[in-house]
Amino acid sequence: MQVVVVPVTPFQQNCALLQPDAGGDAVVVDPGGDIAQIQAVAAENSLRIGRILLTHAHIDHAGAAAELARLLGIPIEGPHPDDQYWIERLPEQSRLFGFPPATPFTPDRWLQAGDTVMLGEEALEVRHCPGHTPGHVVFFHRADRIALVGDVLFAGSIGRTDFPGGDFDTLVRSITGQLWPLGDDVTFLPGHGPTSTFGEERRHNPFVGDRALAQHAGGR
Repeated sequence: MQVVVVPVTPFQQNCALLQPDAGGDAVVVDPGGDIAQIQAVAAENSLRIGRILLTHAHIDHAGAAAELARLLGIPIEGPHPDDQYWIERLPEQSRLFGFPPATPFTPDRWLQAGDTVMLGEEALEVRHCPGHTPGHVVFFHRADRIALVGDVLFAGSIGRTDFPGGDFDTLVRSITGQLWPLGDDVTFLPGHGPTSTFGEERRHNPFVGDRALAQHAGGR
């Protein structure tokens, strides 16, 4: 699977273009803004965008989804239904953070835990990972050992849990219960910043690394 990262919005969110190795339409994951830039990078890489996938509905990940879907006549898939709250509040989010106006939408397909999104003959497994938002999902490409984790996990950190619907303990359970079992060798693309591996984070992450969790459990 080809993965092309396009940093978008003032928050430098890692929007991603994915195309199966056999060719065919690409998908764009988390088009938070800068539609012209996304389209330019797609054209430079000879990618035709056929669908939009969303990990969650914060403004920097979903702000341009409705407009891009309208411009290209393509469907939106994701996030989980529990993020409807955030989709409905996209206009409010755009005003709060100084983004261009954003339009609420209803995804053509809500995603659930255990769903599969097909890219040609290649599969993205859907993991429901609440904690940053209630309806956050992660996309896992098992063959290439790649995960797109949105704002669940970062290199050396984890997602914020101070927004409405966020919860620290829930986020930790999502990471340890949904991501770690996929394997230490999995490379992940976070919503912001550089890639890392689950193994690296288990060794060194100060929030959800094995040592940090053991110390936290021992302190109870």
